[in-house]
Amino acid sequence: MTKKHDKTFVNLVSVVIGCLIGLAFAIFALSKYVGAKEEKLKETDPGYRAEVQERITPVGRVAVAGQDNSALVIAPSGPKVAAAPVKMLAVMSGEETYKMTCSACHGTGAGGAPKFGSLKDWGPRIKQGLPVLKQHALGGLTGEAGVMPPKGGRPDLPDESVANAVEYMVKAAK
Repeated sequence: MTKKHDKTFVNLVSVVIGCLIGLAFAIFALSKYVGAKEEKLKETDPGYRAEVQERITPVGRVAVAGQDNSALVIAPSGPKVAAAPVKMLAVMSGEETYKMTCSACHGTGAGGAPKFGSLKDWGPRIKQGLPVLKQHALGGLTGEAGVMPPKGGRPDLPDESVANAVEYMVKAAK
């Protein structure tokens, strides 16, 4: 009796596996059929061809010294995007501006920034005068001693807040 049950089980499993394989072949054939139609549509679409050409265009080109390299200029691609307008913050005191922005570098001396409250670090800069320090804070500075991004990297800070922060830091260093 067990041989009969075994044979029935094997036959049933074989049928199930055969059906699954047949279903897999049917799905594969259907996907090839649909994919072939989709591919033919893409090949004839000029917009699709333009997108492909844009994606495979080289990012850079090699210029050779002593030769005319004017043909190597790469035209900007993609839509032109206007810069988002910067919403200015309200004018803040020197201490508030320092805590919010300036302390990141001037608290640790990162990037060669003079440390807050250090007359040794601030002394030579204070000798240049407050107007020069404010100008450097507003417009940025790259020098031997370090780097100062314009407005501490915060274009949304009002000029008056930056000037207040400079005065606050200079006062703390005296």
